[in-house]
Amino acid sequence: MKKRSKGFLCLVLAIIMLVPQLLFAAAYEPVKDKGTGLVMSTNPLANEVGKKVLDDGGNAIDAAVAVGYMLAVVHPSAGNIGGGGFALIHTKDGKNVALDFREMAPAKAQRDMYLDKEKNVIDGLSVTGHLSAGVPGTVKGMSAMLNEYGTKPLKELMAPAIKTAKEGFKLTKRQAETFVEEYDRMIKYPSTKKYFFKENGDSYKEGELLVQKDLAKTLERIANKGPSDFYRGETAELIVKDMKKNNGLITMEDLANYKAIWREPVKGTYRGYDIISMCPPSSGGTHIIEILNIMENADINKMGALSSDTIKLMVEAERRAYADRSEYMGDPDFVKVPVDKLIDKTYAKNLYNKIIKSPNAISSKDVKPGLNLPKESDQTTHYSVMDSMGNAVSVTYTINWTFGSGCAVEGAGFLLNDEMDDFSAKAGVPNIYGAVGSDANSIEAGKRPLSSMSPTLILKDNDVVMVVGSPGGTRIITTVLQVISNVIDHKMNIAEAVCQPRFHMQWLPDEIRVEKDTLVKDVREKLEKMGYKIKVDDPMGDVNAIYYDKENSTFYGTKDPRTEF
Repeated sequence: MKKRSKGFLCLVLAIIMLVPQLLFAAAYEPVKDKGTGLVMSTNPLANEVGKKVLDDGGNAIDAAVAVGYMLAVVHPSAGNIGGGGFALIHTKDGKNVALDFREMAPAKAQRDMYLDKEKNVIDGLSVTGHLSAGVPGTVKGMSAMLNEYGTKPLKELMAPAIKTAKEGFKLTKRQAETFVEEYDRMIKYPSTKKYFFKENGDSYKEGELLVQKDLAKTLERIANKGPSDFYRGETAELIVKDMKKNNGLITMEDLANYKAIWREPVKGTYRGYDIISMCPPSSGGTHIIEILNIMENADINKMGALSSDTIKLMVEAERRAYADRSEYMGDPDFVKVPVDKLIDKTYAKNLYNKIIKSPNAISSKDVKPGLNLPKESDQTTHYSVMDSMGNAVSVTYTINWTFGSGCAVEGAGFLLNDEMDDFSAKAGVPNIYGAVGSDANSIEAGKRPLSSMSPTLILKDNDVVMVVGSPGGTRIITTVLQVISNVIDHKMNIAEAVCQPRFHMQWLPDEIRVEKDTLVKDVREKLEKMGYKIKVDDPMGDVNAIYYDKENSTFYGTKDPRTEF
């Protein structure tokens, strides 16, 4: 990307709706707020709703719930009530908690359900259609957050989403493009065609109104009756009826048995900061901390951002973390996940020593999961919220692929996830994001699939200084990692840190994926001489982040200029 176009993208990131009027800022300048706090999501309509909750006296948890439901309306490719995710919460009294509202495998799910008679993976079966859907967790998750830490009634927080679903909203250019890109997957399902395309089957264009009346009715039922409607009431019945009609697996019992689970976040330190991130069944937090632990042994600031030395060290650290991910990570309610050993600084030091021994690239075939342990049984969106009372929320939720399974529930107006693809359909076979898994992430009834979602909080002296996260499948981990390093190691402001070009290594395939403008010529040549294969690909991530400057009592927020999804 040429300098001029890159500068333009970085200017665009500052044009974010936080209040009814648009705020404009110079290139690399974050949005500022010295009042009630900030909300940063991928959609300006959701930002506006969340900010109003804060301005009306609500806390960050209230705002997070309002934003979650608004995104279910205005960001249909990833915002959802038919999926699930994770939330990290820091309360004003200093508590850090994690909420797991990840989807679950239905009771009828079986280990080999996506394999043919020869035990080969059936292409596409875990990605598209009703059989690819796990039991949704978002509705339970939103209410769990609100009931435990919120202050406002659910009905009030959902009102803007219901109104917008009834009256419609204008599609952005990128939203219109996603409907075209996923047209063939979606148009074959009559309910999806009815809800998300014109009567003649054409896609909606930029600026046209998308009205979702059945979704509005579903949201009204949830607002009036709470999550019981979705898991035991009329909406549950609509889901199950749709499943029976289309050979899906989810039953009334599956829905009634679903639980959102409060868990202990994974915690680490990096150069004097506390890193609080998501625990399993997300692999994100564990491996962000594992990689940071390796990096902490070197003077990253002196090495320089995007230098060949910095990239080499980070890539080799990522290679080892993703190798460990492939072997050890899964649902902690089903398998023993050695988190403490993976985030141990002595383990990281040993990995660092192996990395610096070689001046060249180390082939992925020569890197095995590092712990001596016995075997034991991308479409996402992130938003960040901080309030002036000291609360912070980091939420990443998903329906997996763009528009999830492609199937909308007849009569209910929302799309189902295709989260079953995040299980290992067969050990050693990559999923849609190229991630390889082991038996630890095999399909079992009631199990939650492994994820890379990495909602993260950065603390200094027990105060939150940064809330960060991103969509992007397996690229989430490296995207969030780079933003953290850019702020802590390279002293960038939050807008600079998010705008900075990105790179990614996930063990397999054995290549460094980079954005077009990541590597200058001499850096690329040095890396290639070391033996690295470089692959230039599409932009990575859609970070929404907030940084709090306690000294100046100022919140700084930024949206990613990429908007990958």
